[in-house]
Amino acid sequence: MNLKKMTAIGLISATVLMSAGCGRAVSKPKKGDSAAPTLNTAALTTDQKLLETGVCTAVPSTQPSRFGFQTHLSVNDMLVDGFYRQDEIHFEGKSYASVKGVVTFRGDNYRSGGAYGVANMTSYKMYKTWSVDTGSLKKTVKKGEWTGSGWTGQPLIIQWDEETKKAMNLFDSKKKKEGLTEIIYATMDGNIYFLDLDDGSATRDKISLGFPIKGTGSLYPNGTPLYVVGAGDDMGKKAARTFIVNLVTGEVVYEYGAEDPFSLRTDNGDFCAFDSSPLIDVETDTLIQPGENGILYTTKLNTVWDGRTLSIAPADIVKWNYTTSRTGTDTYWLGMESSACAYDHYIYVCDNSGDLMCIDINTMELIWSQDIVDDSNASPVLEVDPATGTAYIYVSTSLHWTANKKKSGDIPIFKINAATGEIMWKRTYECKTVDGISGGVQATACLGENNLSGLVYFNIARTGGKKHGRLVAIDKKTGGEVWSVDLKYYSWSSPVAVYTSNGDGYIILCDSDGNMHLLDGKTGVVKDTINLGKNIEATPAVFNNTIVVGTRGKKIYGITLK
Repeated sequence: MNLKKMTAIGLISATVLMSAGCGRAVSKPKKGDSAAPTLNTAALTTDQKLLETGVCTAVPSTQPSRFGFQTHLSVNDMLVDGFYRQDEIHFEGKSYASVKGVVTFRGDNYRSGGAYGVANMTSYKMYKTWSVDTGSLKKTVKKGEWTGSGWTGQPLIIQWDEETKKAMNLFDSKKKKEGLTEIIYATMDGNIYFLDLDDGSATRDKISLGFPIKGTGSLYPNGTPLYVVGAGDDMGKKAARTFIVNLVTGEVVYEYGAEDPFSLRTDNGDFCAFDSSPLIDVETDTLIQPGENGILYTTKLNTVWDGRTLSIAPADIVKWNYTTSRTGTDTYWLGMESSACAYDHYIYVCDNSGDLMCIDINTMELIWSQDIVDDSNASPVLEVDPATGTAYIYVSTSLHWTANKKKSGDIPIFKINAATGEIMWKRTYECKTVDGISGGVQATACLGENNLSGLVYFNIARTGGKKHGRLVAIDKKTGGEVWSVDLKYYSWSSPVAVYTSNGDGYIILCDSDGNMHLLDGKTGVVKDTINLGKNIEATPAVFNNTIVVGTRGKKIYGITLK
């Protein structure tokens, strides 16, 4: 990383924070909310060490030793004391994908989006254009079934180039279709569905994996027809794992993570789940994925794609694991359910133990850690402030370990400096929880852009009552609440922003009663609401004017913005 680029992430702007922290009007807080965010005035001093060395570094409050971290490394199944990646990884900004579409959870390595293109709306109404049936998968460890699309469950959408389209195992009619835009959607019935964005018709045969897919897969971001997705639960004696699928042939060509002995999650390392959406660095052909088994995986794929045939030969498999002073088998579990975001050669990921971690992906060293209090299922979202060049992370947590005996408590929302891990501001909301994990923020934040550039959006589950929820728009600079909308039904689905050609932004939010809402992102005014029948835990993806999302009611819908 050059000094100029590191200066952008490493400096804290005192002038911006001081002006933003004084005299800014915010909406009147509701009962149970924090009256005002807590600003970290101690973080206003520029860290000269960062400027001089050009690297992220911990400050006294974010030293991993404060939290009792112990980390371990394995390279090709050999324990090692240190590591340096010869083929260095450097993500360049958030220009993650070079294809048209949404190819990973929230669209890029900052986890900032979920929508591609422009939504040209005149009536600001939503209409059901098509629907496709999915199914269910019987649970083997517990009673019941996995049904439809679950959390995070975002579909992927890609417009293939003509040569790749002809090489894949698409139906002939779809190979001949000009400008085919394909939906790739793995669901909890164990299948990967392939659908035409225009009408929901099948583009090729579905692929059966036999494991429930709760999370979101990833496509190779330069259009190489390779797809990676992780299973969200064990199936009896068959441990969960991540699958890599060759989309030329439709075959699973590689699996990893099942019953990994490097896992410290249980005594014998047999617990495993992969709800996170992997990142792929094209320049180095490296796959990066955190696991709920407590392991961060990186793998060089050695991909060969000549436009007709595709192969991979995974090698240089590096694994990182950890324990802390409070991780255990009954509380504060090891494991990472959230998807990682990335800036240059730094990976940021949350875990079940209430930790936000910054890891140098080229050395696999833990640089800093921040105590974010509780289990985080939300993925951290990164943004570089265009005014100061400083990178910040927005994140929140579930209400789990910190709930009181009445199953209620406060959940925090944070803005954190990405270079040092220091908290810039924090605000809290009171909420309830059910069965330990379902209250608080399960969804990933939505960063405003264009005319919404000063706002970040969070939806909070089970606040104002066990069934209720709230969508809040928060001022990025001050942490003050600009507006909020109370929801009759809570939401685990991540909000998605869409923009018109003149930059006006609107928020799409789905809830547990099957409602999809379209709101004015500036004011919170609800423009339209439609009902899709059953709970929508999954996160929508948007391609121009078309929204795609699955429900727990065993349906995938195509919704048109008019």
